[in-house]
Amino acid sequence: MERYEKYKESDIEWVGEIPEHWEVKKIKHFCYVKGRVGWKGLKSSDFLQKGYAYLVTGTDFKTNRINWEKCYNIDQKRYEEDPYIQLKNDDLLITKDGTIGKLAIVDKLDKPACLNSGIFVVRSLDQQLSTQYLYWVLYSDVFKKFNGYTTYGSTIQHLYQNVFVDFSYTLPSIIEQFKISNYLKIKTKEIDELIAQKVCLLELYEKEKEVIINQAVTKGIDPDVRLKDSGIAWLGEIPEHWKLTKIGYSTTIVRGASPRPAGSPRYFNGDFMPWITVKEVTNAIGKNIKSTETFLTEEGSKLSRIIQPETLLLSNSGATLGVPKIAKIEGCINDGSGAFINFESNLLRDFLYWFFVSHTQIYREKMKGNG
Repeated sequence: MERYEKYKESDIEWVGEIPEHWEVKKIKHFCYVKGRVGWKGLKSSDFLQKGYAYLVTGTDFKTNRINWEKCYNIDQKRYEEDPYIQLKNDDLLITKDGTIGKLAIVDKLDKPACLNSGIFVVRSLDQQLSTQYLYWVLYSDVFKKFNGYTTYGSTIQHLYQNVFVDFSYTLPSIIEQFKISNYLKIKTKEIDELIAQKVCLLELYEKEKEVIINQAVTKGIDPDVRLKDSGIAWLGEIPEHWKLTKIGYSTTIVRGASPRPAGSPRYFNGDFMPWITVKEVTNAIGKNIKSTETFLTEEGSKLSRIIQPETLLLSNSGATLGVPKIAKIEGCINDGSGAFINFESNLLRDFLYWFFVSHTQIYREKMKGNG
């Protein structure tokens, strides 16, 4: 898209200059905005798998449309309680609680639908405003900046209706709105396709990395080495001159410990010792753990397992079983991880780390069904 010949100041701090012939409008100038105000006597039994009308929540938004198959349903009486939030095709929906600014356009509506609390319905009431164009305006950083200017440091995530309807945006002619919307639809589709290709490429690289690691730790790096059967299903053949052993013969394995009761201020959220939880082990980027979100008190550290810097850790249970990391800090580990200490001279810590990396999925498969 090319620049226009002349620009002017919009007098909106979060917008800046705009094309000279564009206008500045507010949501309330051209739009109908409504949200649900409370539920009378709502019960869990009111939420139906099948019913007279769809009940749309923010979790039903899927790539700027509504996933009707995932929606709860309500009966006709509940639907008719609030006629102001009964939906039509081409309505624009925006979340106003929790994650503010998720957007969806209503289409392919095959039966009545209305809103749960937490969403505004925004409906264009003027032919000068395209719903598709308004979608892109609210999707842009302009609306995010507006939210930043109007929250005043509040930690409560909520978009108030009286604030939202005063949101100022730029309004080109309706023909330009359609051109801009079509341009963005095409460009974002191209970008999404490129992202999908990159994701597939990254997945292929991850698989190639796994193969390289597994090859190195089970067969070495000499492609011509003579092999023998290890007799172990998940190892297969190994170099003829390699020996089979058990980890416990070459290092001491200790499990972490968690102070009880969990969450007690006597033990947790202190400032004495870094608290290395399973979350730190499984979510740390790369090979090492360099910091933690929380600390234990001195009393809490005495009821846990203290490990020294350069200790190899392995998550030991649940869906996150088998993730290795090396701690670069002194800290306490909880009972969701094990630590490997006092290595014998015949086993390098880093070799064992890479062995664990290549076998995470094998451990998880082996433990399936064991609780």
